[in-house]
Amino acid sequence: MPKLSNIKKVVVLGSGAIKIGEAGEFDYSGSQCLKALREEGIYTVLVNPNIATIQTDERMADKVYFLPVTPEFVKSVIEKERPDGIILTFGGQTALNCGTTLAKLGILEEYGVKVLGTSVETIETASDRKKFRDTMIKANLPVARSAPAYSVEEAKRIANELKYPVMIRVAFTLGGKGGGIAYNEQQLEEIVDRGLAHSLIKEVLIEEYLGTLKQIEYEVMRDYKGNSITVCNMENILAMRVHTGDNIVIAPSQTLNNEEYHKLRKASIDVANTIGVVGECNVQFALDPTTGNYYIIEVNPRMSRSSALASKATGYPLAYMAAKLAIGYTLDELINKVTKLTTAAFEPALDYVVIKMPRWDFSKFTRADRRLRTQMKSVGEVMAIGRNFEEAIQKAIRMLDIGKDGLVANYDDSDDNIDKIIENLKNPTDEILFYVVKAIKKGIDIKYIENLTCIDEWYLRKIENIIKIEEELKNLNVEKEKPEVLEEKIRRAKKFGFSDKQIAKCLNVEEEFIREFRKGKILYQL
Repeated sequence: MPKLSNIKKVVVLGSGAIKIGEAGEFDYSGSQCLKALREEGIYTVLVNPNIATIQTDERMADKVYFLPVTPEFVKSVIEKERPDGIILTFGGQTALNCGTTLAKLGILEEYGVKVLGTSVETIETASDRKKFRDTMIKANLPVARSAPAYSVEEAKRIANELKYPVMIRVAFTLGGKGGGIAYNEQQLEEIVDRGLAHSLIKEVLIEEYLGTLKQIEYEVMRDYKGNSITVCNMENILAMRVHTGDNIVIAPSQTLNNEEYHKLRKASIDVANTIGVVGECNVQFALDPTTGNYYIIEVNPRMSRSSALASKATGYPLAYMAAKLAIGYTLDELINKVTKLTTAAFEPALDYVVIKMPRWDFSKFTRADRRLRTQMKSVGEVMAIGRNFEEAIQKAIRMLDIGKDGLVANYDDSDDNIDKIIENLKNPTDEILFYVVKAIKKGIDIKYIENLTCIDEWYLRKIENIIKIEEELKNLNVEKEKPEVLEEKIRRAKKFGFSDKQIAKCLNVEEEFIREFRKGKILYQL
């Protein structure tokens, strides 16, 4: 179908002020949205107080208002500009909350402003924990046992019925804000009280604890006609007990079998169809690999961190395509601007792996709790691409700029006792992977590590591979080894993500020697 012909001017709610968990990915998605709309000759009006963004550049939007993304300020912009439409899904949870409030106050209807793409009704269904749960049950889609609470006393009653520990999820928030895991009544009171304060509608969901299950995500695209595809699926290595924003995420998933992959793929499309998404959404699942049972945890009916990762990982311009769908195009009518060959209805296939690694700054906040839970604490992230997990994970660690050269062979590697290692495996922090390395080096059984960390054995075996290569390198005698043997060992190490600096440390030589030897610029003489 052609684009909506009556849409000439559109208000886009932007990325907002910089906060933990916000701004970066929404600046990217909002910029792509503005680009897509201007290509169609649509006059764009951006509301965004953040001057340090790409989207507020004068070349991106036709008009920019440096105002807070709040109902009162957006209303004043609507009064002045009299737009035909408004887009809510490219500015994070702030934009969604602002848009739903504008609709409830009747402001959008009063000025005849059409919500483009995902509707306010869909946003409310996805963001309101009780409404989402009821909608999924009505559609025969599995959800965890849970119930909404609007007071601490009500939360206590529900928690006693479900049995501790329980998960507390907060309605209309971003990054798990206000939520958490309660192991007893005292913790429940603290988290629920905080959660109710953060919730736009003063609602929390008390849910059975699924922290040990796998956390899987699918990025879904859907148009007005109901055509749907999944662009990318991702696996959170640290399982359900850690928020996806603080999780180490790999795309595509590595430990799902064919049945599990397609079962969750179908379910993600069913979810998008059920709530009526138009554009892009992220569907999160908890999967029990022992029984095959899965539960739908939540849907983000907007661009998110996962969307930005999926877009860059697959070469599928999610935000750009979602904006085009919002103004009436269908998936089969759009050409992927990256491939320039395939349509937007074509699902990408990867012959490489991509890892997203969060970046924390706990060193700047000495009193901060370093434990990773269901409330996001990271201040940024990196993305690494490799032919295998080992290569990608080592690249990601180097990119974090935390003084580490990779997963192993670091100059600040320290030894810890068994008790400290086990404690840090039980309660993951930003150093969880380095404690996994220490545990394997101490000879702790892989299965036991899996039980403590909820990290799938497949990933632990891959980490073990990296450790074995480190040991092989350390056992080499550079002065006595044949050049061809040394070359083969270095080549293998490079394939598994070892930097020249790591290899040099293992071989006890200068980094420059490894670089020159690898490039074949020197004779093998010592």
